[in-house]
Amino acid sequence: MGETVDDLALLLEALYDRFGHDFRHYARAHVKRRIAAHMRNVGYDSLSRLQQDVLARRERAEALVQDLTITVTEMFRDPDFHRAVRERVLPLLCTWPHIRIWHAGCATGEEVYSMAMLLKEAGLYDRALIYATDLNQRALERAEEGIYPLTAMQAHARNYQRSGATGSFSDHCTARYGSAIMDRSLRKNIVWAQHNLATDSDFAEVQLVVCRNVLIYFDKQLQQRAHGLFYRSLVNGGVLCLGAKETVDHSGQEHRYEPIDKCQRIYRKKYKAA
Repeated sequence: MGETVDDLALLLEALYDRFGHDFRHYARAHVKRRIAAHMRNVGYDSLSRLQQDVLARRERAEALVQDLTITVTEMFRDPDFHRAVRERVLPLLCTWPHIRIWHAGCATGEEVYSMAMLLKEAGLYDRALIYATDLNQRALERAEEGIYPLTAMQAHARNYQRSGATGSFSDHCTARYGSAIMDRSLRKNIVWAQHNLATDSDFAEVQLVVCRNVLIYFDKQLQQRAHGLFYRSLVNGGVLCLGAKETVDHSGQEHRYEPIDKCQRIYRKKYKAA
């Protein structure tokens, strides 16, 4: 893009002022890459023309939002992380009579269903409720359907086995017409909802927050805002799970957590905040 930084800032301000979609504090390099790709795909030759169409047509704004959000994920992504959840997080969750989990930035839902499988195999799913949220409404709709390409299931099954599973991945889904349909028993305790970490408030009082590979796309100010939401949403002793390149360090909340597994970025909220 040959436009200036100010041109990009004006577009992001317009998107926020008109439609409430706030990407102003996303990492600028990421936003520039995604907008450049969107312009190539749609056929725009300038940011000013894109901005004109975004302001004039809501559907163009929504199309841009879809391309600005990340929906790349897979089931049991990072098997070592899910092994750590099996071995170190689930034993903590089982101490609560009711388990509430907030999965922030859930994209198309693969990692939410992964968590549901872990809970089911540990005998905890029936007393759990998972709030799965994302900014991208289309991604949420796909997630709620629970239907994925059968071609991806082999990779998902390998991840599942590497995570320390002792069962069979096929027990959790049904193959039909070239697709894998997640079992109804996994879907019954999941609430899918649109939520924006940049603008919305605390979500719920939960025992576990999972937000992996989302904060890396935020600038420092928005990262700190998100960390504030996570901290206020967690009960004392609750657990926060982040992505491999994310941390509570320099979040403004670091002194209020103790590590459960530093390598896998799993932290526990202290009972008495310093």
